[in-house]
Amino acid sequence: VQLQASGGGLVQAGDSLRLSCAISGRTDTGYSVGWFRQAPGKEREFVASINWSGRSPYYADDMQGRFTISKDNAKNTVYLQVTRLKPEDTAVYYCARADTYAMGYVPESEYRYWGQGTQVTVSS
Repeated sequence: VQLQASGGGLVQAGDSLRLSCAISGRTDTGYSVGWFRQAPGKEREFVASINWSGRSPYYADDMQGRFTISKDNAKNTVYLQVTRLKPEDTAVYYCARADTYAMGYVPESEYRYWGQGTQVTVSS
């Protein structure tokens, strides 16, 4: 399984951005895809997840409202739309896949396959 994250860049506060995570390899079911981010000097944190069918989106408590996760099953690509970007959103954003799924949170320890990350930098 390979994951390729893309779509990051340098944007201004208030802009919107859509990150993409292209998934290749096994075409099975019963998995989750999550987005995580790691800001400079901080630990990696969970942003959102979705299951293999594109259902059951789940967000971290403080990511509600500005972040939207979705999946295009035909393209096997998961998206993370971020609106009203803030400088504190600056981070490397990673997508990952867990070989399990849940209606809610899937622990980070379950994510086995990781993409290389895409840098998002928000200027004030």
